[in-house]
Amino acid sequence: MSSIIHLHEQDNVGVCKAALPAGITLIENNLTLRADIPAMHKVALVPIAKGDAILKYGQVIGFASTDIAPGEHVHTHNCVMGDLEKDYGFCRNAVPTDFVPEAQRATFKGYRRANGKVGTRNYIGILTTVNCSATVARAIAQHFTFSGELKQFPNIDGVVAFTHETGCGMRSEGEGYETLRRTFDGYARHPNFGGVMMVGLGCETMQVQRVMEESGLADTKTFCAYTIQEVGGTRIAIEKGIETLRQMLPLVNEARREPVPASELTLAVQCGGSDAFSGITANPALGIAGDILVRHGGTVIYSETPEIFGAEHLLTQRAATPELAEKLLERIRWWEEYTERNGFELNNNPSPGNKVGGLTTILEKSLGAQAKSGSTQMTGVYLYAEEVKEKGLVFMDSPGFDPVSVTGQVASGANVVCFTTGRGSAFGFKPVPSIKLASNSQLFERMKEDVDINCGGVLDGEYTLQECGEKIFAEVLAVASGEPTKSELLGYGDNEFNPWKIGAVV
Repeated sequence: MSSIIHLHEQDNVGVCKAALPAGITLIENNLTLRADIPAMHKVALVPIAKGDAILKYGQVIGFASTDIAPGEHVHTHNCVMGDLEKDYGFCRNAVPTDFVPEAQRATFKGYRRANGKVGTRNYIGILTTVNCSATVARAIAQHFTFSGELKQFPNIDGVVAFTHETGCGMRSEGEGYETLRRTFDGYARHPNFGGVMMVGLGCETMQVQRVMEESGLADTKTFCAYTIQEVGGTRIAIEKGIETLRQMLPLVNEARREPVPASELTLAVQCGGSDAFSGITANPALGIAGDILVRHGGTVIYSETPEIFGAEHLLTQRAATPELAEKLLERIRWWEEYTERNGFELNNNPSPGNKVGGLTTILEKSLGAQAKSGSTQMTGVYLYAEEVKEKGLVFMDSPGFDPVSVTGQVASGANVVCFTTGRGSAFGFKPVPSIKLASNSQLFERMKEDVDINCGGVLDGEYTLQECGEKIFAEVLAVASGEPTKSELLGYGDNEFNPWKIGAVV
């Protein structure tokens, strides 16, 4: 078995499966290494002249900043960004989906809600419109967590407070306001909640009553809202919240799982702590799982706009319509302007951990990350936290920071999350279960209690990418039916809610 992975016939670099010392000759590649090459890092397979493109995945990941000889280590010291013309080829590779006949489609056991949507969990959520109501919301949730009252209601997964840092000191209109309001709207209507309570302070920018009116929300037996100021202060607001939820508990507990088609699943695909193996194992395996879900009538939400930069042409080529392709490019242009006015470059990625894991440029990282999107046509492009209405693969605009991105995906309707990682990630996301996928076996063995599936078995020869994707799809169905993820068993998910803050804080 070769020590170097050559991903595409056009590539002039390969990826080392394990750390290799200088001076060793790899007979299978007829290559003598001129330097120590860390595991997951790149090695030149042929001479690469200064200024020439460096190719991986059959795509440009950067340019040689100096002449590179065969056997040399290729990384940040000799591979840099440069001007790159992309072939956007609108809709060229948009192949119609080969759907599984309805009678043969997979099913899972979920909670069918009154509005027709299906949940994979049954939580009660406490939404805070402003940071000032966070203490009250947490006190209410902690009461039910530690009082033992929930033991009487076995069909309820928990009471969770969703607190954040914003909601005031912002404009009362415009992009930032609308983004936050959409987030609240998406959570208030999310099918993983059997009941929701919204708590504000009273004088904040994000007025509770205005949010309800703009989102078409109204008080019911399983939704209520109030402010601390109107009820008489902190202690009374906590007592009111506890009593209100006590009345709600029996109603939420009546929910029962029932068989529903896999078409009711909306899968958020996400990566964090990526390494060079992420784009070879975990991400493409997740892409295969997503393709299977789409063929069964479901939905996949792909996000993290800064981390498709350099690979966006692969998505425009798969857009169902030219309008969708152009809509995606509009978001890329927005990000170029957004980062410029904030003193950033989109190539501020990869992170230090990514680079240790063998990733060199944002182009390389994006090309590996886009494998999560699978191969089906792109049927929709959405703003952050905008309700997803199309089935199939859709793209939702978001930052690359995982908690912020997943917050938007959940607000858009995701009821399961699959999260790939190469370096290791500590992450969960109530009210939605998060399945973690390791890109390499070393990580899986080191963090077995945190990771659900080892995609490193693909490199170890234990199974194929297709088999790994099928394994992930089976796990998605099982988790959607109630099987706990490793993150849930460890208690993750209470702290990751993090709405995207756009605009000045004043």
